[in-house]
Amino acid sequence: MRKIIHIDMDAFYAQVEARENPSLRGKPVIVGGNPDARGVVATCSYEARKFGIHSAMPARTARQLCPRAIFIKPRFDVYKTVSTQIGEIFRRYTDQVEFLSLDEAFLDVTENKKGIPSATQIAKEIKKAIYEELNLTGSAGVSYNKFLAKIASDYKKPNGLTVITPEKAQDFLDALPINKFFLVGKVTEEELRRIGVHYGRDLRKLELDYLVSVFKKRGYMLYDFARGIDNREVENSRIRKSIGAENTFNEDVNLIGVEAENYLKELAQEVSMRVKKRAVWGKNVTIKVKFSDFTQITRSMMTPYPISEVDEIMTYVHMLVSKVEEPEQKVRLLGITLSHLVNKEERKGENISLFEYLDTLK
Repeated sequence: MRKIIHIDMDAFYAQVEARENPSLRGKPVIVGGNPDARGVVATCSYEARKFGIHSAMPARTARQLCPRAIFIKPRFDVYKTVSTQIGEIFRRYTDQVEFLSLDEAFLDVTENKKGIPSATQIAKEIKKAIYEELNLTGSAGVSYNKFLAKIASDYKKPNGLTVITPEKAQDFLDALPINKFFLVGKVTEEELRRIGVHYGRDLRKLELDYLVSVFKKRGYMLYDFARGIDNREVENSRIRKSIGAENTFNEDVNLIGVEAENYLKELAQEVSMRVKKRAVWGKNVTIKVKFSDFTQITRSMMTPYPISEVDEIMTYVHMLVSKVEEPEQKVRLLGITLSHLVNKEERKGENISLFEYLDTLK
């Protein structure tokens, strides 16, 4: 049976900032954009979370919830350096490390470099090393597959350690709220609750054919997860093919206008935050537009160099919006996606200035 550990750093960006500036300790710290310029929360300290603040929340809303919060502009180069140091600690035990982002990773320690039979012991040693060497804390989950290990790491935060053994897994899952399951976002949660699924035990009662008919491919995974089954391997390197964000509006808006422009800027901020968190850049920008009659289109454009900044993304978004036929139509959904993602090494030598590229379009 496999031995999987999931490490999730606690409020990573905020914790790093507090380490660098001890005066921030114990205070509501928000790392993200400017609340006066439609910024977005990247992460926040646990003191800030007590006020209901969370990642991806508009910074302006966060300030309303906690007027005395301290806002700090993200320093992704610093976080990337610290993430690399954490990875070096991981690799003392195994090379089977799969980073999901700068602040969380899976480790397969079934066969490990130190020959330690207990995954729990390895998790304890890793947490201790991260604290003693980097003065940071992270939460760990230990189990026999990725799904359960990730759930376990989130069970007792911050600075927690939770172990889910094969013997206890089913009871644990049966009592687990449905929104804690992987693949269950807000929309799926609402769909499940409508049919009486509130806990894992409710999900386990549903037949596979029914789940597949309602949730398509996700139905297979939901069926397995309710039974503690997850055969996914820990992959040494993992870069997503694309990173995006979209928003469905309560009321339809004009594609050409201030309101849509503001929505697109918020989406660009969210996408920028997500790619930076994973230390990647994108070479293709796509916009998604769903009109009031539910027809949907996408428009894409390759960039001459990898991008990640909000202003860069918005430059291409504006060009793509101009390519939409009948822009006077009302829209109910807008989305922005960056794809053809590259990491830092792949990005080297590819940059030319945006202005040079725009000159080629004249």
